[in-house]
Amino acid sequence: MSTIRIPHGSVVLVCDGAKALILRNQGDAELINLIPVEVETEYQPPTRELGTDREGRVYQSQGDARSAVQQTDWHDRAEEAFVSHICEKLGALARDDGTSKLVLVAPPRILGNLRKQLDSPVRALIIAEVAKDLVKFPIPEIEHYLSQ
Repeated sequence: MSTIRIPHGSVVLVCDGAKALILRNQGDAELINLIPVEVETEYQPPTRELGTDREGRVYQSQGDARSAVQQTDWHDRAEEAFVSHICEKLGALARDDGTSKLVLVAPPRILGNLRKQLDSPVRALIIAEVAKDLVKFPIPEIEHYLSQ
């Protein structure tokens, strides 16, 4: 991984499908000092508690043919809703705080969801993306990883 330069005042979003850390760099580009702005968590119960429906069946309008419909993945739905909520938070932060630079740190699948759901003005603020799950690490280790 090449070194990421995170200027003073930049916002760093570290998230996965159930937890998000919104951090601001109070240091400079050489020695980053990430301060928490907001921490969002969402409890995601086991799949058996989210939904127990069997796969659906589709009957053709003519003949006896039927086919199965894929079962809904409730964890994916919950992750998408959480990512949507985080995108709204980032939009509000960019509007209200005047944030000019944004770094996204998330697992590849969540990073893809973020890209899809971020507004164009917020997407324009992105200076770097890191496809890694660092949300469970303490902030000093996140700083160390990003400054390598």
